[in-house]
Amino acid sequence: MARPRKPLLSTDRIVETARTLVDAEGLPAVSTRRLAAELGVSGPSLYNHFRTKDEILEAVADSVSAQVDLSMFEDGREWRTALHDWAVSYRAALRDHPNIVPVLAQGPGRRPAGLRLADAVYGAMVRAGWPPAQATSIGALMRYFVMGSALGSFAGGFVDDVSAYDPADYPHLGQAHLLAEQQEKIDDRAFETGLTALLDGLSQQFEQLR
Repeated sequence: MARPRKPLLSTDRIVETARTLVDAEGLPAVSTRRLAAELGVSGPSLYNHFRTKDEILEAVADSVSAQVDLSMFEDGREWRTALHDWAVSYRAALRDHPNIVPVLAQGPGRRPAGLRLADAVYGAMVRAGWPPAQATSIGALMRYFVMGSALGSFAGGFVDDVSAYDPADYPHLGQAHLLAEQQEKIDDRAFETGLTALLDGLSQQFEQLR
């Protein structure tokens, strides 16, 4: 029997193609018509896998959540170390796919990978000795912090033009035009500074529980 000239349409192919579009062009680029064209199929064939475009975007979001490492909550790491390592992995996934963050920010809903992520964090905090209500707050706090860090770049918000920062108007921004070229380093350092501050504060609260 001859092999088909094109790979058969599958849920994974649709999600991968949609994710590539979102990464390259943003959420507005995704439509069933555009996806069908990219996949070389007719539009109606997509509906055998997804009922709506929103369902496709939900699946793309969940595919990004699935990239987050959760092993630190299963291998015996101390809760603070586990939270740190998880936050780093979570940020890396969002940094690789920043355009899908607005969909992820709506919550896990019914997304399997997103729910596994929330379950892993909450379960690890409760096992470590945090009261359930505080474990929930920690999960929310860390999610806010990591997603916020992925929404934009502080350093990238400054232009590479010394004339934009007149010392008469901005006496403390004389070096601001140099920030953009150090964007990744500055953003990484800011993330680690904030993450350490959060974990320091949580560690103090944890000691008060004993």
